[in-house]
Amino acid sequence: MIGRPTIGLWNSYDPNHFREAHRRLLARAGPLAFAFDMNLATFGFPFPSELSRPSEVAEWIATTTTIGEEGRYLKELASRGRFQMFPYVRKGFPPQLGEIVLTTCNPDIERRRTADDICAMLMSGRSVCLLFGAGPRGTPKELIDLTNHHFDVTFDGHSLETCTALGAVVAVIAHTLKRKSEQWQESP
Repeated sequence: MIGRPTIGLWNSYDPNHFREAHRRLLARAGPLAFAFDMNLATFGFPFPSELSRPSEVAEWIATTTTIGEEGRYLKELASRGRFQMFPYVRKGFPPQLGEIVLTTCNPDIERRRTADDICAMLMSGRSVCLLFGAGPRGTPKELIDLTNHHFDVTFDGHSLETCTALGAVVAVIAHTLKRKSEQWQESP
């Protein structure tokens, strides 16, 4: 059985006010998660206090965007229990997310993993959370310290804008996993 991949979004924007950047990021991440059969999780997003459940956030995002079929994909993820919201973590990530893989253009050499490594984790039945530091300050140091696996989707440590990196990482992992699954099914 293949483990569950999750897109994790760590808020590095404003921790106190929900901004347009938060809204656009969710509106873009929802369709990616839906299209490539991944879950979606947020960390430290300052959602309005009256929105306490993922379904409420998805409905609210849907009324304020034209991205992702007017938020349809985010709503669908929420209705299937595949959109989760977490506060910032300090000591460790929720265990249901599995192995945390920090996406970064500056991976620690000892913790650097390839797309094949990540897919091997998934194919062994372990879940994986692909974690993105979302904001102008990039990945906070505490995430580097909290993660044992780092992944650079580029070949030479090129910094990518968050949504560009999100699309590239999700597509590379999904296609690598599909290729490996097909090879596994074909082997005797």
